[in-house]
Amino acid sequence: MNARKMIPLLLTLFLSFGSIPAIATPHAEVEPTGKKLMAFVIDDFGNNMQGTEEILSMPVPLTVAVMPFLPSTKQDAELAHQKGHDVLVHMPMEPMKGKRSWLGPGAITADLSDDEIRSRVEKAIDDVPHAIGMNNHMGSKITADERMMRIIMKVVKERGLIYLDSKTTDKSVAAKIAAEMGVPHAVNQIFLDDVYSVPHITKQMELVCKRIHNHPLCIAIGHVGPPGKKTASVLRQYIPRIQKEAEFVTISKLIQQSAH
Repeated sequence: MNARKMIPLLLTLFLSFGSIPAIATPHAEVEPTGKKLMAFVIDDFGNNMQGTEEILSMPVPLTVAVMPFLPSTKQDAELAHQKGHDVLVHMPMEPMKGKRSWLGPGAITADLSDDEIRSRVEKAIDDVPHAIGMNNHMGSKITADERMMRIIMKVVKERGLIYLDSKTTDKSVAAKIAAEMGVPHAVNQIFLDDVYSVPHITKQMELVCKRIHNHPLCIAIGHVGPPGKKTASVLRQYIPRIQKEAEFVTISKLIQQSAH
């Protein structure tokens, strides 16, 4: 066969088999279609707690949960809002164990009437500027009680807020009630600083990284107060690593985007 006749033959073979290498790229089929989402929620603002300044100055969007009726409630909420963070009402709720004095003012306790529960939730929302949602401070007793959570969630819905279940008990019905009542909601997955030490917080951050590697989203809760400066320091160190896999978002953005 002369060279002139060979060229069309080679072209035909190339067109026939040229697509084969593209088929042999399975990694293209498992790549995520959207950006992974990481939401850090920091609790216990409102009382001039340690780590407040360090957390609020983070270079990524966070969600700041502010307790009502405390000395720096309004100041912390205003500053968080100015910096582009989401603000939540960190609603004090009675736990199964622990002292009531830990709850702070305006807490929801199991001995309250329906009307008093509603009144306290409304007053708490009114006391925290720029609040777009609510999560529970403590609350293992209240969040496991359907009657009380329905009253709380009704106010949350009427105010057009979201609800984050801090998940302080496996018996929590908060997410279930929120879903039934049509309240946009999410559930905490990891506590960062339930032990106040850098090694523990670092270990929990590794769990965050593992989860975000294997799942489309992650929600983690830390605190200002006793662990505040340590939590802020470890979080800042991990920001570049997490950003390689996920986008830092506020909790409202995470709920909005994960709903689509």
